[in-house]
Amino acid sequence: MAKINGNEVRPGMAIMHQDRLWVAVKVDHVKPGKGGAYAQVELKAILGGTKLNERFRSAETVEQVDLEFRDFTYLYEQGDSLVFMDQDSYEQIELLKEFVGDRAAFLQDGMKITVEMHEETPLGVRFPANVILEVVEADPAVKGQTAANSFKPAKLSNGLKVMVPQFVNTGERIVVDTTEVTYMRRAD
Repeated sequence: MAKINGNEVRPGMAIMHQDRLWVAVKVDHVKPGKGGAYAQVELKAILGGTKLNERFRSAETVEQVDLEFRDFTYLYEQGDSLVFMDQDSYEQIELLKEFVGDRAAFLQDGMKITVEMHEETPLGVRFPANVILEVVEADPAVKGQTAANSFKPAKLSNGLKVMVPQFVNTGERIVVDTTEVTYMRRAD
């Protein structure tokens, strides 16, 4: 871990502070009329998600933490765990479903994800920006609702429900944004 001055903290940077890992969410540099300049930093705990507002003066030092991003392939579900394989070393790791979160519903056999690691401890999971899923249930188009912004509910092959345009029917494959869980377009 590298020591940096308190005024060098930037948004998105991971730091060790008060014996915990934090990521800087927002940074404001303040130069008051009286006294020295400082950085007002909003921190979010990597584990737990608690927030903290901290003031770092330029004379203070903080430890910058380098996170490792490793690519994994999703293999299968085993009880309350999801099993992934490291693409470089072929080692397998198990992550709890609750750690992965609601987006675990997007996992498909062989899907590549990125796991943020710190000293071999998984801290977070990054999914592909979008996935292709099949519509298994959709209401028929309502006659007369041809407006561009007219949407209807649809159930996808992974069990999630999204709002889709009127022209999307059961059996079609669509592209879904994994961050917002929204319809993007029809799949090719």
